Amino acid sequence: MWTDHAIWWHVYPLGFTGAERALADLTDEPHHRFGRLEDWLDHAIELGCSGLLLGPVFASETHGYDTIDHFRIDPRLGTDEDFDQLVAAAHARGLRVALDGVFNHVARSFAGPHEWFRRTDEGLASFEGHEHLVALDHDLPAVRQYVVDVMTHWMARGVDAWRLDAAYAVPASFWRDVLAEVRARYPEAWFFGELIHGDYAAYAQESTLDSITQYELWKAIWSSLNDGNFYELAHAVERHDQLLDTFVPQTFVGNHDVTRIASQLSDERHVGHAVAILFTIAGVPSVYAGDEFGWQGVKEDREGGDDAIRQQFPDKPGKPDPLYQELIGVRRRNPWLVRARTTVEHLSNEAVALKSSAEGQSLTLLLNVSDEPYHFPLEVPPHSWKLTT
Repeated sequence: MWTDHAIWWHVYPLGFTGAERALADLTDEPHHRFGRLEDWLDHAIELGCSGLLLGPVFASETHGYDTIDHFRIDPRLGTDEDFDQLVAAAHARGLRVALDGVFNHVARSFAGPHEWFRRTDEGLASFEGHEHLVALDHDLPAVRQYVVDVMTHWMARGVDAWRLDAAYAVPASFWRDVLAEVRARYPEAWFFGELIHGDYAAYAQESTLDSITQYELWKAIWSSLNDGNFYELAHAVERHDQLLDTFVPQTFVGNHDVTRIASQLSDERHVGHAVAILFTIAGVPSVYAGDEFGWQGVKEDREGGDDAIRQQFPDKPGKPDPLYQELIGVRRRNPWLVRARTTVEHLSNEAVALKSSAEGQSLTLLLNVSDEPYHFPLEVPPHSWKLTT
């Protein structure tokens, strides 16, 4: 499967291109902004990534997750033709393209029938208390067919994969039925769902999703580094290993919904440790655009609280942190890591040795977050990565 070699460069297009905050603010349409993103594709290649993971690109009221029409490119970004050109430019560079499918909820001004909205005794069901986001009724065959039609429409235009937003709020059986139809036409497609908590393995099995977002590992990475407690990381790695019996998780240390890793960590010297963990254990990893430059940004629980982590990008890229390129290079030279099993070879509060093995190969990562040198009491194989503060 091509995803065995996938490393995603994750972009939030509306913020990246400096689009208007709301579609209603657009005075003349469309604005051809996809070209700004196309100018950065060579940067993704130089970074070592092999896929472009796009946040919402469909017509929406504001932030992209309040969709109006899944068959229409948001005029703040461009036209169908602009999107086709971006996909073609990505494919010409060997980059796969993934879209963000928001199929749990839509805006109240959604172009589809309002009969598709889920209802409660109080009225229309909203998504997690956001009154402007209304939930679709996934028990309706028409809603299932709509999602199938949306996916196949854009896959016919060259899309390779889908991130399924708020998958945890959708019955697993819905995805099972939808994906069966889509895969019948596009057997090489890849689908991963956003799950923040719960039984990842059980949901993956029932839904037939290829992958699930690994929030448990994400939290353990930054939390263990902040607290000087690698026992938390060791526990999460063990649980992560168990997931491989069912599926290969989608791994990350940053995305469009969380505080940037450089701000999340109390000591910026530990960014390298976080990235080293990401690229030396199993998973299909992604880099949230901007993290490779050490960008700061704190997510806040308020209106506009995501703005700081969804920044506008300059016209041209600068030089990324060479550590990202080096670690991505390690991953690309060792593609077997995608399904590697990881064991904790040595453990203390501030030092850990993680050995990842598969296909008769192994790689050992040594991490020390104390300010003093640390002697690891083990024999380190020649193919080892050592990173200390």
